[in-house]
Formats: sequence, structure tokens, C-alpha cells
Amino acid sequence: MSTTWRSETTGTGTYAEVNGINLYYETLGSGRPLILLHGGLGSGEMFGPILPTLAAEHQVINVDLQGHGRTADVDRPLDLRLLADDIAALIDHLGLDRPHVVGYSFGGGVAFWTAVQHPEKVGKLVMASAHVRRNAIPAEMLEQQGQVSAAAAEFMKETPMYELYHRVAPRPEDFPILVEQLKDLDAQPFDWTADLPSIQAPTLTIIGDADIITPEHAVEMLRALGGGITGAMLDGSPRSQLAILPNTAHQGVSVRTELLLTVIPPFLDAPDREPNEATSTQPA
Repeated sequence: MSTTWRSETTGTGTYAEVNGINLYYETLGSGRPLILLHGGLGSGEMFGPILPTLAAEHQVINVDLQGHGRTADVDRPLDLRLLADDIAALIDHLGLDRPHVVGYSFGGGVAFWTAVQHPEKVGKLVMASAHVRRNAIPAEMLEQQGQVSAAAAEFMKETPMYELYHRVAPRPEDFPILVEQLKDLDAQPFDWTADLPSIQAPTLTIIGDADIITPEHAVEMLRALGGGITGAMLDGSPRSQLAILPNTAHQGVSVRTELLLTVIPPFLDAPDREPNEATSTQPA
């Protein structure tokens, strides 16, 4: 049985039963399907400012991930790979044909694993403020992340994240649990660099110039995905692209509407290229 909601940002939303989770999503617009995946402690509402422009050319599916927004937590780890399987199951549930997938921060990690584990289901991939090595974040920032735990949830009640969660979550009292889950996730060592070349989808990486992710890591991702090659644009748009937003910190990336709309729609709307097409052509 599904329940229909009216969102402040998009319109009609509903639930899909996938992988044992009641996954909330909202849809608007028409055209090539586009799935949006929000950051940690957020929900699909964080994409509100860019939704009208994206929905002008796309059928936008705006998802609340496990334990976030209107999607209640379930008895399983908060694991990016499992959340990616949820997105793949939602794609099948909705009968979508290779939708584009756009993710920010935590959602960028889910988008990454969706493209790695289910390459046949993803059209183009956008990862904003996401990383594939834990040490891509400076040590002092990792230390700060480690201090944000369930015990600190009480001091977050004046934040927009808490206000959103308390307003829409099925169990508002679970906010400290989510904070602790994200802390544990951030504490896990990982290095997924070797998985980058397996991504078949044309990929746009976005970071802020003052992001918690270093520009050097963003360039590393660009090159591992086959981009950053001199002459690559001679045969069309390169399959791997990088945008660095000026004067922008990590939390600011999601609200730099004017910059995001300068880079995301042109990337998504460029003609598709087959996975086996050359990514570069050097001049003779």
C-alpha cells in the first residue's frame, strides 16, 4: 500500500517497496529520467532551487535515502553499496531506461556505487563533493567529523538538518541514531580508486575550491575516469569532466544554484557517446 504526499518542493511523492525498505521518492517534469540523491542528514528537498530547471528537460526522480527524509531506517547497516542496490531496484520498479544519476556528498557515494555495481542501468553520472579515498579529506577535517556523534545531536536542534528531519521523518526521535550511523560510516577506512575505471557512464565530478575534498583528489578521479587529456575535446565532449566551483565550501556546493545550473544541464544534455568510443584524439 502506497501513501501519497504533497511536497513543498516538487509536488507528488510516493513510496516504493524495494529491498525490504519503503523508499520515498518524488517525481516531476518529463523527458529523459534523472535521479537525484541528497547529502547526509538531508533529503530530496535540498535540490529544491535547481529542480525547476532540471525538470524542464527531464523526468526528475528525487529520492529520500535510507534513514533520511521521509524514508524510515531499517534493520541493516547504512552502507553505500546497499543504498546503490536500492536505487537500482527503484530503476527497475519504475521501468526506467538508463536514467542519469546525480548525487551530492553522501548521495554522490551512492551514485558512484550505482554506476559501479549496475553499469547497465546508468546513463550519465554526476558526483558532487564525493570522494573515493578516505584520506582525500584532510586529517583535521576527519577529526572534526569524528566528533559529530549521537551525543552531539542535542546541540544540532537549531540546525536546518534537524529542522528538516523533525518535520518530515516518520520517526523524528531517530535523529541521533542517524547522526551516529553517519559518524560510523565516515570512520571506516576505504579506497575505491581501483573501481573508478570500471564506470562506463560519462561522469562529471564537481567540488568546491574550498571543499573538504582536495582539488588534487578531484583531478585524480578525473584522470582515473579517462579525462584531463590534452586534445580530448577534438572528437566531442570528453567522457570524464571536472568542475571546480569558486569560493565554495562543502556545504555551499549544494546551494550554488547559478553555478550548478551552468555545468550540470549542459553535461546531461550533450549527446550520448558509446562506452567504447575513444575518450581522446591527439592532434596529428
